[in-house]
Amino acid sequence: MENRVAMISIVVENGHEAGDLNGILHEYSEYIIGRMGLPYRNRQIFLISIAIDGPADAISALAGKIGALPGVSAKTVYARLEEK
Repeated sequence: MENRVAMISIVVENGHEAGDLNGILHEYSEYIIGRMGLPYRNRQIFLISIAIDGPADAISALAGKIGALPGVSAKTVYARLEEK
């Protein structure tokens, strides 16, 4: 399966899930290019962006596991790269 490049946007409304979220991200660390997290203290939420390069099924599985956490939402956007 070919690798895809994508961004996963995550909104964490339940800070108690941070440990589980970090554990899931660690499972897929071989595909993660980088990550940026912003605490939004006024709303008591966390906004996280994950840049990833990996098989489409791994990206989908990662986003699915993240989105299954209570109080956590995840959406994925794929790059439209031309095949070489």
